[in-house]
Amino acid sequence: MSGDVPVTVFRSRHRRACEERLLVLTAVGVVGEVVSGLGEFLVQVDAQDAAYAARHLAQYESENRAAPPSPPPPRLHPYAWAGCLAYAATLLVVAWAVSSGAVRLDAFDLGTLDCARVQAGEWWRAWTALTLHLDGPHLAANLGAGVWFGYLAGRQLGVGTAWFLTVTGAALANLSEGLSGPPEHSAVGASTAVFTALGLMSAYSWRERAHLPQHWGRRWGPLVAGVILLGWTGSAGEGTDLVAHLAGFSSGVLLGVAAASGAGRRLLGRVPQWLAGGVALAEIAIAWAFALVS
Repeated sequence: MSGDVPVTVFRSRHRRACEERLLVLTAVGVVGEVVSGLGEFLVQVDAQDAAYAARHLAQYESENRAAPPSPPPPRLHPYAWAGCLAYAATLLVVAWAVSSGAVRLDAFDLGTLDCARVQAGEWWRAWTALTLHLDGPHLAANLGAGVWFGYLAGRQLGVGTAWFLTVTGAALANLSEGLSGPPEHSAVGASTAVFTALGLMSAYSWRERAHLPQHWGRRWGPLVAGVILLGWTGSAGEGTDLVAHLAGFSSGVLLGVAAASGAGRRLLGRVPQWLAGGVALAEIAIAWAFALVS
């Protein structure tokens, strides 16, 4: 060092920390030394090198700053399988009752999402159409996808809450399609509910952890993954009702964002899971009751 008054560019109670910084400065051509102070150690350099040394030390600190701790894992709810069993049982019982004529021979026509009928006031078709399917493969596809997405949503939000929001959101999506679609349009199938569950869990995961310190890719990952799955599984196959799938997914996203909000958590937290699940089943039962007596 020269004869100029030295400038302190780093200080610490630990000599090793100072020696590490001195090594960094030496690597970029700055001459300095570690000296003892009052209860601490100092890294000092010539005044003419002080600004240059400070910049390099700041860069070193930013590159070696400890990463924030990993966020805690999200809470997972038990008994998600129970909702999947109820979902599968509902679709199978309705399929048997309609195909065998156990209730009414025209039950299928009574439950279809017929836009002209919905626009004439038969709102219940938005719910009953969710339980009807054209054939065995159609039913099997919605059973498989619905059980999978429903299980994941149940683990996140609780089995009753997840299925209440899924059934309600899917019915509202159907109602929107029924009221806005051309009168000659008709549709059936649980796929609207399948994509409502997908949108629900994607948006809930996104908003639930949005406040945590994490990379933007991880923060937005659940919602992006949901959109990708929607495009991959919701647009394939002849006769696919793209409007219903998009409406169901959008409805699920809106409900997922609301459920993850502070007010939504408090409100849903007051409702027992068994009661929320019971309301979901009651929605279907009431809708079919209206359909069969119409």
